[in-house]
Amino acid sequence: MNEVKLLNKGDKFAHATVGAIHGFEGKQFVKDATGATSCEISFGTLPTGAAVPFFHSHKANEENYIILSGHGKFQVNDDVFDIAEGSVIRVATNSDRNLKCTSAEPLTYICIQAKEGSLGGYTMTDAEITERENRL
Repeated sequence: MNEVKLLNKGDKFAHATVGAIHGFEGKQFVKDATGATSCEISFGTLPTGAAVPFFHSHKANEENYIILSGHGKFQVNDDVFDIAEGSVIRVATNSDRNLKCTSAEPLTYICIQAKEGSLGGYTMTDAEITERENRL
């Protein structure tokens, strides 16, 4: 099972790792390691034939699932659809959800949970180009 490790931290950032995604097993939440205040991010893997052992719903937070490898089925309330590497699924509040791996390889995904309706500015409506010495 992978473990979240804090690698580096400054006043304005935190750098953590869950290790190699290829071969990742289990479920890991990263909010505590990074000190995030706007969302929860988790990494998860389901082996062949496995599903999350329960349905769940959120009262205030929507979830966005990003499928990194494998394929399977996703259910939101009574709707069931195929998912595969590259799929991005947003699930609104007050909706039951679950997913199952149907591929020979594990289904690995990222889930980002944030308060529904809270996104104000984004991309360039929330950003500004700044001047700084490039030290990369």
